[in-house]
Amino acid sequence: ELHSMLNRWVAKKNLILQGPPGTGKTWLAKRLAKALIGQKNVTDEQLRVVQFHPALSYEDFVRGYRPGGDGRLTLTDGLFLQVVQAAIAQPDVEHVLIIEEINRGNPAQVLGEMLTLLECSKRSRADALELAYSKSRGEKVYVPENLYVIGTMNVADRSLALVDLALRRRFAFVILVPSLNAAWEQWCMAKGMDAATIDHIRSRMETLNQEIAQDRALGAQFQIGHSYVTPHEAVADAQAWFAEVVRSEIGPLLHEYWFDAPERADAAIAELLKQA
Repeated sequence: ELHSMLNRWVAKKNLILQGPPGTGKTWLAKRLAKALIGQKNVTDEQLRVVQFHPALSYEDFVRGYRPGGDGRLTLTDGLFLQVVQAAIAQPDVEHVLIIEEINRGNPAQVLGEMLTLLECSKRSRADALELAYSKSRGEKVYVPENLYVIGTMNVADRSLALVDLALRRRFAFVILVPSLNAAWEQWCMAKGMDAATIDHIRSRMETLNQEIAQDRALGAQFQIGHSYVTPHEAVADAQAWFAEVVRSEIGPLLHEYWFDAPERADAAIAELLKQA
């Protein structure tokens, strides 16, 4: 499955991981980036990370005028052009840009001409374009072959805009789902959790996710990801740990989902808290 993701990314140059909250999108994006680059320890120049947000603009991300120390406005390259220049300077080395929450901003507005240049078939000097803000007459910019972009997208957040078709055409999409599988079970056992509690948590979470997926007002994209019930440290009392996760993390999320039916959220929480 991971090889398939990597092959698709290499072919398309641009990839988006989308899925419910807690499915490890950012975690996986960083590891796929290292796998594509081909080494575990990569330099800051090879791997850059940015998060989109509603206030982010083209002038911030690509190029625009910014106040300088002398009180004047200076034409300054944003993160994306910095990454492009680094990749052009090292043509034999893969460079990766990770864009977290790519639909939290307005991708078409933030990217501008870069949306065209990102296309895998336009990664050459011959397809270079003039930018809205040029540093010299006739200056043209292109995105090199060795720059790969990977974004993450949480479609469960109602405050986010849908991604437009122009962006969808230039990115390959991979959908992540909650995975309470054998690998998750082995991880939990290594953290000191007993098999009976692990089975109990899996059963409760799968039942809850099935209910969420079948809710016409929500759907599969609102399921609860496995990271919510994956311990980071050793667990002394697995039942108590799960109960605390339900009360402090999953419960509030369910009340957000069913804000117009709090009794339904309360019933789901009570079901999760039932003893094995």
